[in-house]
Amino acid sequence: MAKILIIDDERSIRNTIKEILEFDKFEVETAEDGEKGLELFKSKPFDAILCDIKLPRMDGHEIFKTIHELNPDIPVIMISGHGNIETAVDLIKNGAYDYLEKPIDLNRLLIAVKNASEKKQLVNKTQELSKKVNKKYEIIGESKAIKEVKSLIEKVAPTEARVLITGANGTGKELVAHWIHEKSNRNNNLFVEVNCAAIPSELIESELFGHEKGSFTSAVKQHKGKFEQADGGTLFLDEIGDMSLNAQAKVLRALQENKISRIGSDKDIHVNVRVIAATNQDLMQMIAEKRFREDLYHRLSVVVIKVPSLNDRIEDIDLLVDHFLNQIAGEYHTPKKEIDKSAIDALKKHNWTGNIRELRNVIERLVILSDKTITGKDVEKFL
Repeated sequence: MAKILIIDDERSIRNTIKEILEFDKFEVETAEDGEKGLELFKSKPFDAILCDIKLPRMDGHEIFKTIHELNPDIPVIMISGHGNIETAVDLIKNGAYDYLEKPIDLNRLLIAVKNASEKKQLVNKTQELSKKVNKKYEIIGESKAIKEVKSLIEKVAPTEARVLITGANGTGKELVAHWIHEKSNRNNNLFVEVNCAAIPSELIESELFGHEKGSFTSAVKQHKGKFEQADGGTLFLDEIGDMSLNAQAKVLRALQENKISRIGSDKDIHVNVRVIAATNQDLMQMIAEKRFREDLYHRLSVVVIKVPSLNDRIEDIDLLVDHFLNQIAGEYHTPKKEIDKSAIDALKKHNWTGNIRELRNVIERLVILSDKTITGKDVEKFL
């Protein structure tokens, strides 16, 4: 049920609007002046606010300004009497959702309130979804090594610089790529991921650049490649060291000229894509062995972020274990399992060749196979 706040010094208008909205299943609170209205606004959540412009002591303009500064997502509908239209229009220009002129058209009132409350509820859902996405890709840890990674993300994310993320398998390179996108100016557009190691070399070009119908035997319809799909957003090329030299040449052209062409077409398509690449391989060694293009390396590595191994950030194991215990409890719909100090100490002594991914799998195994509390003996037995 949407919650509405009415701020108006005329009791008859307050009561009339309240009755109409309550009849239409809204939950309504009222205030006879701006001070009380702001007090209610600060103490309770509302989906929309109706506010008269002409009020004693504190006028509607001042009330709106305060509300808008504290929470610009709340739609405020201004109520104007004769002679206040210019003020109302000025408020609309400055962010007010709508205005209603006295005497109030009741049908227009209902439409305005419904639209405003639906907008607020949509904003709430979007924010909740964004929080879930952010939590999914949260980077856990307070060690010096991981703080340096987070600091680099904060610096590079708002720019358009290309980023090369290096590190062993399972260290969280994908999380870093997601966070760069989430904190960038492109976060309202797509984050498109390509696992170069998982796509056969003969298909990688079609996957990246697309193809026209009939351009090869199995091309039964036109296909947009990942560069086109990511237009305006971010393209994450994971395990780029596994990309063929021929595909590397075409990626280099796309980065140099901001345009691609589909297989089977001679037409250029302009794309606006930020490329983030990742690898677990030594690209400099690959360059020396003529398996990776040096010019592409320099195009991709404007900023290099090296993600530390878990063995280089052992002090983060406590936080990571707690995070995974909460995560697994949520997935299994069971109470969070306890873990004692001896188990944490045993985990810290392990050589984590599989890094964060291995730790997550171990914690899930311990949750399944251990009794009420995970102990050091459980770690020795099931690790």
